[in-house]
Amino acid sequence: MTPRNMARLGGLALTTVLMTGVAAPAFAGSFYLQEQSVRGAGRAFSGETADRGVGSLWWNPASIARSGRELSLGLHAIKIDSEVRNTGSYVTYPGGVDVPVVNPRNTEVDPIESGLVPNFALATPIGDRFALGVSVAAPYNFTTKYEQGSFARYDALTSELRSGDASLTLAYQVNDWLDVGAGLNAQYVKAKLTSAMPSVSPLLPDGSSSLEGDGWDFGWNVGAQVHKGPWDFGLSYRSKIEHELDGDVAIVLTGPLAPNSVTTSGTASFNTPWFASASVRYAVNDKLTLNAQVNRIGWSEFQAITVEYPNGGDVIHQNYKDVTTGAIGLDYAISDKTTLRAGVGYDPTPTRDSLRTARIPDADRWLFSVGGSTEVTEGVTFDAGLTYIAFSDSTIHDDRAFYAGTPAAVTSHLRGEAEGSALVASIGARWAF
Repeated sequence: MTPRNMARLGGLALTTVLMTGVAAPAFAGSFYLQEQSVRGAGRAFSGETADRGVGSLWWNPASIARSGRELSLGLHAIKIDSEVRNTGSYVTYPGGVDVPVVNPRNTEVDPIESGLVPNFALATPIGDRFALGVSVAAPYNFTTKYEQGSFARYDALTSELRSGDASLTLAYQVNDWLDVGAGLNAQYVKAKLTSAMPSVSPLLPDGSSSLEGDGWDFGWNVGAQVHKGPWDFGLSYRSKIEHELDGDVAIVLTGPLAPNSVTTSGTASFNTPWFASASVRYAVNDKLTLNAQVNRIGWSEFQAITVEYPNGGDVIHQNYKDVTTGAIGLDYAISDKTTLRAGVGYDPTPTRDSLRTARIPDADRWLFSVGGSTEVTEGVTFDAGLTYIAFSDSTIHDDRAFYAGTPAAVTSHLRGEAEGSALVASIGARWAF
């Protein structure tokens, strides 16, 4: 192998690890977590943009204009049951030799880990017409782990993402029926991602790659609400956020490729999506309120990741698509202090069958929710919700080139199927003081 090809090999290996590490797990839209309100969880998030109070602050900054002084705390426990099966994955080695990727277990059970999602919001009036709000949420929080010898190892082993979003909001009562609001968001993201790397021969042990990175970036949101008699209408827009992760990269290669192992730093730039939401609430009578909400999510912003590192760079295409989600639900007050809720929602995946990785084995999903609220003492309300999420079966398909343009070029072809379901238990409280 010539020195030039060896140099290209080292640079391309770095591109591969950054692509494998950053692209999918950190910001796959299908695993954006909408569990940002316990009250909303009870009705499948069907009326949040139009509802009032601090419990809807994530969905609409105008929601706190008339809420008074209010504090909200919530915790969502997500239990995921998942299964990913090998349906013929293989690797093409130099010389065009195809070798199946197998291990004693061709089915990975529960590679998507369960977890907790907290959120917090506080609102206080300022004068007669203004209100100020602060909130902390975790909109992206995801972990997948595969066995070291997994058939998916050249695509993904460990994918750990943690995020925190802090927002400052100002709302204004324009008149007796119109409220508006705007907010600024600071979003922190931290990721740790690993995968295996094939050697030039199936007889040689795998190499490995890993990336750890983090960074702060900023966005904004605006919204409005109209309150007319039994009707409440809401519109909101949350901007995309242009993220850049700074990270440490480690590539360990084996066999004749070992001298090209790399330890360096790199960055990956990409956009998270914008969110446009519209919802309506109609009070049929003193007890029953009907809710409906539609969200348009701009996942086409996540078309590519731009990777930069010393002496090189690359653009990795993702080809995500915009999606429209929807939900309907109801609130039923059985007394002055207690309200029951229920709802159904549909959330299609923005990933495409032709490019879906093991890091995010996503699918279309249906949500079925029940919940309720009860005032346990004056000014203190307890909220709870339970949601069952049914995932459609999905196809995993990902072709990944290693050491492209060199005599050591290897291509992995991941082929699989995924299925699963989830149960989300939400508890929280709101204090009016």
